[in-house]
Amino acid sequence: MTVNKSSEASVGEKNKQKIVQAAEQVFAQQGFKGSSVQQIADTAGLPKTNVLYYFKTKQSLYQAVLQHTLSLWNSRFDQAQATDDPAEILAEYISEKIDMSRTHPLSSKIFAMEILNGGPNLDTYFNHEQVSWMKGRVAIIESWINQQKIVAVDPYYLLFTIWASTQHYADFSEQVTRLRGEKMKKVDFDHAKRTVIQLVLTGCGLTVPLCYQSSQ
Repeated sequence: MTVNKSSEASVGEKNKQKIVQAAEQVFAQQGFKGSSVQQIADTAGLPKTNVLYYFKTKQSLYQAVLQHTLSLWNSRFDQAQATDDPAEILAEYISEKIDMSRTHPLSSKIFAMEILNGGPNLDTYFNHEQVSWMKGRVAIIESWINQQKIVAVDPYYLLFTIWASTQHYADFSEQVTRLRGEKMKKVDFDHAKRTVIQLVLTGCGLTVPLCYQSSQ
């Protein structure tokens, strides 16, 4: 009997994706300490042995969820260059970050809980890969400043401000809902997106790209 290796790989990737999605739900509800591999398996609709086949321990699965979140967040800014238009790059980055708060709120909440607990499960991926990513983005912003493309702002604080003002809609969704009197819909996220882009870009002395300008 001939085994189709590409088919096996496809099934494996689908299972891993299903497991990571189930893990996000369980970790967001129970936290790392309060969750179990069995709960994640039950949520994924797979045997516990299948979960442990792809992820040897609960911690390795948890770290996979954290890495997935970071890779989603970095997105557009990964390809930024010193020659790029900072207004376009920053606007796209903010737009994608707010979209992530709308479409992947659980990922953001899990990461926030990890940080609030002192980051005990952040492994070498964060300590090396993410630190390296941060240094690279800071260097690009500094290059934009040196080219007088944007005003002189602290690159670290600029990025921290973007993260705080975009991830807020996921991490503090309950607060946002209660204060607004209703849950945010896509049109509300789009309005928030334009508002944050305007605040950040004008603070950097940049003109907001036409596609992100508010119609109000």
